[in-house]
Amino acid sequence: MFNKELEVTLHKASADQLKPKPDQNSLGFGQFFTDHMFTMRWNRRQGWHDAVIEPYRNFELDPAAMVFHYGQAIFEGMKAYRSKDDQIFLFRPADNFTRMNQSALRICMPRFPQDRVLQALRAMVYLDQEWVPKTPGATLYIRPTMIATEPALGLRPAEEYLFFIICCPVGAYYAEGFAPTRIYVEDQYVRAVPGGVGNAKTAGNYAASVKAQVEAHDKGYTQVLWLDAVERRYIEEVGTSNIFFLIDGELITPPLEGSILPGITRDSVLQLARDWGYPVSERRITIDEVIAASKNGTLQESFGTGTAAVISPVGEFCYRDQHIQLNGGTTGPLAQRLFDELQAIQFGDREDPHKWRVRVG
Repeated sequence: MFNKELEVTLHKASADQLKPKPDQNSLGFGQFFTDHMFTMRWNRRQGWHDAVIEPYRNFELDPAAMVFHYGQAIFEGMKAYRSKDDQIFLFRPADNFTRMNQSALRICMPRFPQDRVLQALRAMVYLDQEWVPKTPGATLYIRPTMIATEPALGLRPAEEYLFFIICCPVGAYYAEGFAPTRIYVEDQYVRAVPGGVGNAKTAGNYAASVKAQVEAHDKGYTQVLWLDAVERRYIEEVGTSNIFFLIDGELITPPLEGSILPGITRDSVLQLARDWGYPVSERRITIDEVIAASKNGTLQESFGTGTAAVISPVGEFCYRDQHIQLNGGTTGPLAQRLFDELQAIQFGDREDPHKWRVRVG
């Protein structure tokens, strides 16, 4: 149940609650948070209620809150962008909220009124617009989250939830910036299986990936490339991104068969590539096919796609001590073109034929 007439209250931060702005040249990722947040609550009797834009604050939760014990937690990631003429834009926010409601259904959590929450988000970003960086390439990252708060033990869907949105100014997602990354192909641990929750953006998926991520970092790699959980052959996704391969002129990405996240940036890349006349395939692809393409010279590029990193070109894969090099460690032309095009659309520097950009204010 959700209330389409949900009223949103505004409590502006007082002068003494306002935070100092960080150095825009040293933002990193997820280190600084804006002055305001959005919160609302749900229970079976009232549906969604107590929606408020308020000063950023800590939560107080009962130790028995069900999120701690049974993992009902979902989230999203999106960004706000400042154009050269100081307009603020969001990129496909309705699609993020649609995906979040799909995640909610899978985890047995209540859906929320997307239009009203989007209105509240736009109001909050407008209120905190001075936090949207002016440094080229920097953005305001937006994290909507929903957690189960009912204090109870016993495995079942909770009957009380908290939805909140927080924001943080961010620089480049990867320390090396828009440069090719080194990726470790994981064939011991698995992330998700068809029929599981791999296609939901739920916190448990990320917790399950930490062990492999740490081990890959210890070996000198930026990210993990996951293989399917049954045969350990079919490529699925990178830890924080969907994955693409350009092989002999064909752009290939694994299909949405229930075990990978349906990325918003993934969908945008597919649309742009089709616009540009590339043959595009959403099909199963094995790590053996990628290795063979590398050996016969038809593997032209590979890159990850995601809200945080946008486009992340791959310079090397490591699979069972085999090292697959791409483009001599340089960014491929398609990855560069996609990155430039998406950034130009997101920052308002180029036409937006697919109506992806949403103005704030």
